[in-house]
Order: sequence, then structure tokens, then C-alpha cells
Amino acid sequence: MTEINQTAVPSPTAALGVFERYLTLWVALCIVAGVGLGQAMPGAFQALGEATVAEVNLPVAILVWLMIIPMLLKIDLGALGQVGAHWRGIAATVGVNWLVKPFSMALLGWLFIGWLFRPWLPADQIDSYMAGLILLAAAPCTAMVFVWSNLVDGEPHFTLSQVALNDVIMVVAFAPVVGLLLGLSSITVPWATLLLSVGLYIVVPVVVAQLWRRALLSGGGQAGLDHVLRVLGPWSLMALLATLVLLFGLQGEQIIRQPTVIAMLAVPILIQVYFNAGLAYWVNRRLGVAWCVAGPSALIGASNFFELAVATAIALFGFQSGAALATVVGVLVEVPVMLSVVHIVRRSKGWYEGPA
Repeated sequence: MTEINQTAVPSPTAALGVFERYLTLWVALCIVAGVGLGQAMPGAFQALGEATVAEVNLPVAILVWLMIIPMLLKIDLGALGQVGAHWRGIAATVGVNWLVKPFSMALLGWLFIGWLFRPWLPADQIDSYMAGLILLAAAPCTAMVFVWSNLVDGEPHFTLSQVALNDVIMVVAFAPVVGLLLGLSSITVPWATLLLSVGLYIVVPVVVAQLWRRALLSGGGQAGLDHVLRVLGPWSLMALLATLVLLFGLQGEQIIRQPTVIAMLAVPILIQVYFNAGLAYWVNRRLGVAWCVAGPSALIGASNFFELAVATAIALFGFQSGAALATVVGVLVEVPVMLSVVHIVRRSKGWYEGPA
């Protein structure tokens, strides 16, 4: 996706497909369906949850590849050559994504989950919830960023180069950042599983997507690539929803016992999104960056690669862990909260371009 229409000003829902537009609704339905099916067919869900090889759940691995590879097909790593053209916006976004967001989430997780909400949460899951929040914040969003950028009339070359750079950084930085923060939270880090997850859910998909992208462009050009992306798009989201049904099928008992857990987990996620979006937006303004770059910078700084977070949480801690549940709450709130950030960025354009 190297070109994004800059002439029209679409409404927030116009640039989203049906699945993306109602993602929060689909996730809510997955919660209901998963909990119901898990109660009706516990044996089947348990068998799927135990289908593992070398601590990797095979059904989840297949579903995650279906989720991630189509998203990575959109990324042209050749856009890394454009990083220097927008270095101030790039610096602001990278700083927020990798030096602020994971650490601010760890702090918020300790404040709300480890302290304020502790009396109302299952004691044996506190550390796991915090681990899930850290995983959610440790990887910046990849695919949906193009939608958010379009909605704020973002500079398309900046968005593409920033996402390409974040994908490269993820390959080398995701595991160390997660390991550091889990260690600071006194959570035992299963390094072998974490590194295996990085290989399976970041390195392999990036390599496969880039090889496939080159083959499609050399065979059918941009039209051929666009056709494949249109075909794979619904499958990618269906894989996400299937993963959620499977996860909630195994989480059902915990959710029925503690229905308020989801609301409590959403609090640090919401604060983290608005804080990091505002920080990136403000830093860009202080650096004199154009609004068409600052908008997508704020959105990239705030959004999360929740597909990777869900897969890694399941691999590290299991389907029935608090970590897996915490990452799914991120999926639940992603679309409405990001659309609200889009609205704030658009409404504040006059302030942004006014005197500092």
C-alpha cells in the first residue's frame, strides 16, 4: 500500500471495511460464542488447546500466520530508504513506540492491576494480567495504521516508511524489551519460548510476506498484489475471530466468575493509548513537524500489534492465562478508541498549526 488518497476527506467509517468497522462488535460476539461453546463442548476446546509441538499451539500458529502475513504483504521494506525525508517525525514515533509505550504500560499495569484493582482480581492471575499488558504495548501496530493514517490525511510515504522501520525494529527489539519488563515485574521469562515466538510470529511472517510480495509484483504488478490482498483480507480477520472464540472457549469459567475483569483491564489500556498519542503529537509539534506527519505519528505511537500480542501471550502463558485475556481486551477496545484519537487529531488541526 504505497499510495493513499489524499484528495478526499473520508468519514471515519467510510475508510473501514465491514469487518474492521464493527470489529468491537465481532469481538464481543466472540466472547459470547466462545464462552457458550466452551461450556457446551469443553472436551473439544481442551483438545485444541493441548495440540502443541515444542510449546507452540498448532491451531493458533496457523491462525496467526493467516492474520499476520496478509498484513505484512502491504509493507514495502524498500520504503526504509525514505526514512531520512521525515526524520523528525520518525524520531518522535520511534521514541514513543520503543522508549515510552512499553514502560508506561508496565507502570500503568502496576498502578491499576497490581495495586488499585488487586482486591477485586484473582490473586493467582495478577502477574499474568500485567504480562499481557506489557506484550500488548511492546509491538506497534502494522496493518490498521494505514487506515488510521488515511483518516487523518496522513503523509503516505511517512506512514509506509515508519511501519517498515517498526517491523525491522520488532525483529530485534521485541524479545529484549518484553524480557526486560517481565523481569522488572518479577515474572519468570521463558526465554526459549519467547525467542521461538519471535521467530514464528515476526521473522517467518516478515520473510514469507516479502518473498510473496516480490513474486506477486513481478508476476502481476500492483494490480495482482491488490487482488491477493482483497482476497486474503476477510480470511485474515476471520482467523483473528476464530482465535478469539478458541481463547474464550477456554477462558469461559474465569470470565463467568469475574465478569468485571475485562472492564478493569481496559482502564490501563485506554489511558496508555491516549497518553502515548498525545505525547507523540506534542513532541511532533515541538519539533516543527507538519500536521500531515504528526497525525499518523500520534496514531502509530498509540496503536498496538494486538495479533502478535495475542499469539505470544498464548505461547508464553497458555490459553487460560490472564495474559491471553489481557491482550484480547486490547482487541476489544482497539477500533473505538483509535477512532476517537482520529477525531481528536482532526479537530485539533487548527491548534497544531497555530503559534507554538
